Amino acid sequence: MALKDLRSRKKRRAPTLTEISFSHRINGNDLAVIQRHIKNVPVKVGALATDLGLKVVLATLPMNISGLIQPEDGDGFVIKINRFESKERQRFTIAHEISHYLLHRDRINAGIIDSVLYRSKLSSRIEAEANRLAADIVMPRQAVSAEMANFAKDLGDDEISDLAEKFQVSKQAMAIRVG
Repeated sequence: MALKDLRSRKKRRAPTLTEISFSHRINGNDLAVIQRHIKNVPVKVGALATDLGLKVVLATLPMNISGLIQPEDGDGFVIKINRFESKERQRFTIAHEISHYLLHRDRINAGIIDSVLYRSKLSSRIEAEANRLAADIVMPRQAVSAEMANFAKDLGDDEISDLAEKFQVSKQAMAIRVG
């Protein structure tokens, strides 16, 4: 194979760098909705869900269940969030269930129930994808980077707490995000 052919093949395979993980698998209209919502932090995940055509309700769920997504009324989907979990946890769970809708809609079938460890009957790869996209939604890379620029090079507990509060996520989630 000629060098020119190898170069053109590599160019075709190179992923487009984006702020949203798996953007190549998300419908263009849905991606535009996400991009519009992540411009402002904290991201209003309930409004994002509504704009995607999803219904979100607080529900009394067992202690080991954070949330679920299931079909409702024929074409639509409903996300149920455990009312007893923290606001930060609820926000991430909404983003996680939105991610299942965007990436795994064909696997929702009768519903996906996620435990407090964001585990379901789906594979760990699928759950990891939903977690990664959820993190991109509630902690947009560009916004986190811009906020990090306001701090010293090494982020300590106080800075991570400040970032977590601004993005309305847990300290643990923000610590993972900033690496």
